[in-house]
Amino acid sequence: MKFRIGIFDSGIGGFTILNSLLKTRKDVEVLYLADTKRIPFGNKNFKEIRLIAKEICTFFEDKNLDALLIACNTTNACALDILMNNLRVPCFDLINSVSEVVDKQIIGVWATQATVKSSYYKNAIKSKKENLKIFQQECPEFVSEIEKEKLNFDKLNYLSDLYLSPLINNKIEELILGCSHYPLIYDFLRKKIDSKIKIIDPSSALINKFNESFDIPKKVSYETLSLDNVKFFVTAEKDVFSKKVKIWFEINKEIRLINLRSNV
Repeated sequence: MKFRIGIFDSGIGGFTILNSLLKTRKDVEVLYLADTKRIPFGNKNFKEIRLIAKEICTFFEDKNLDALLIACNTTNACALDILMNNLRVPCFDLINSVSEVVDKQIIGVWATQATVKSSYYKNAIKSKKENLKIFQQECPEFVSEIEKEKLNFDKLNYLSDLYLSPLINNKIEELILGCSHYPLIYDFLRKKIDSKIKIIDPSSALINKFNESFDIPKKVSYETLSLDNVKFFVTAEKDVFSKKVKIWFEINKEIRLINLRSNV
């Protein structure tokens, strides 16, 4: 028996969740939706993000999902209630999942403008632990850089220094990568950031929560990932997205172009 799982993001950020999922289990069939027409979500207002969430629900509602993995922190922060109430399947989100694994006192959060403005990370973490200091930092240019087919590490180096500086000044002990795109450059970031600062990828916490609910007989870690049971859907630029799948997963996959109703 295969569990039918939905994953969505504005672009390739959800690859971090997909990668974490496929490393732990083979008994899933995945429908991956990238709303590439409206990327990035992080610079949109609250109303726009909630409208997008409703349309994502419309896409998934007839797909017979067993669960939805919310790979977009911005939608998680602004429209979790819409996703949960409309789809009526178990929804696993990044922010609430990672809030349970924070174990230091001074926390930094890198995120999009919309996620920071919502304060969802700060509220979720403080609901689980007391006496914390949480510092949020907007990273408006990271997503567009990470989405490029060829990464510009000089630009990423400049941006990471820019976004990290205020958090270092506040002596953070942990850094949460609060946008699913950011862990795609984890290795680069780990080399830049002092080893004393723990870097947290929320996708691991999300997949752990999912695996607790959809139990697997034996906990294993697969060295090679199979995307045979993954279907990709995009709302624009399917050839460009196909190239990105090949870059990150080293395979060729069919990419299906679909339409979500609004023009937001």
